[in-house]
Amino acid sequence: MTDIIYAIATYIALAAMVLAFLRFILGPKAVDRVVALDSLTIISLSLIVCIACMSGRTIYIDIALVYGLISFVGIVAIARYLERGV
Repeated sequence: MTDIIYAIATYIALAAMVLAFLRFILGPKAVDRVVALDSLTIISLSLIVCIACMSGRTIYIDIALVYGLISFVGIVAIARYLERGV
């Protein structure tokens, strides 16, 4: 039963990733692309956690945490760059 729930969650996350990628490609402004990039990283984090739960390996959750921290720092750096125009 839990395998079915994980599979459904994975398919929903993949569909959301496609939509966010379309916004990343078609975004008229740089701010739209930054928000789409942030959405893509959050969705990929959820996919990594789903894979960790399905496989039973907890090391993937640690990888997701590190990836989330790096993503946060990167998005903040991009946002500051766009704000100041440096």
